[in-house]
Amino acid sequence: MGQCGITSSKTVLVFLNLIFWAAAGILCYVGAYVFITYDDYDHFFEDVYTLIPAVIIIAVGTLLFIIGLIGCCATIRESRCGLATFVIILLLVFVTEVVVVVLGYIYRAKVEDEVDHSIQKVYNGYNGTNPDAASRAIDYVQRQLRCCGIHNYSDWEKTVWFKQTKNNSVPLSCCKAALSNCTGSLTRPMDLYSEGCEALVVKKLQEIMMYVIWAALAFAAIQLLGMLCACIVLCRRSRDPAYELLITGGTYA
Repeated sequence: MGQCGITSSKTVLVFLNLIFWAAAGILCYVGAYVFITYDDYDHFFEDVYTLIPAVIIIAVGTLLFIIGLIGCCATIRESRCGLATFVIILLLVFVTEVVVVVLGYIYRAKVEDEVDHSIQKVYNGYNGTNPDAASRAIDYVQRQLRCCGIHNYSDWEKTVWFKQTKNNSVPLSCCKAALSNCTGSLTRPMDLYSEGCEALVVKKLQEIMMYVIWAALAFAAIQLLGMLCACIVLCRRSRDPAYELLITGGTYA
């Protein structure tokens, strides 16, 4: 019965190491996705430290690839030193992912305050005639999130750009995508997106942070299982040096 358990633990451990390689790619993708999305919304977000969880999760993804290699070699060779190193590194990565989850929740809670603090300034700086990066960011967000203004399209009436143009119109990015003849005129509010952008930007950024949190939690759970299996193999290896090797003819370390 014990022999069956140890063989199963070793088999599961090899399988988990393959999962670690897949996890490495997924975590790096999640981190890169956060960076790319942040670049689209960075004008609404002044705190660059919000990217810390994304930086950490990319580093963890890179480390997981190395861990998978160490784990496979240590499990197949059944090296006590290799398995011990594997467990220690997994423990360190597990602690790091717990930190990612904590930071993710902290920054997720700060998103609303950050956007609320900066969005008015971004809209006031809009320049539709000679658009700069901030102006292009506003047009991008309004088209992508299908919104107009901070709380609604009437917010544009308070901006410098609106007062300078004097044509009683909002940017064309406020026009509903299905309409080809929309001019942004406030005389036809039914042609414009009615929802404001602030709430949608906050929701989008919080969703992105949740991707990081759930990715970290999911792979932290997998790492716990990996540490458990490695510890079972190590304990059995210490008590019974003659236990069955995973690969016939394997050597002890």
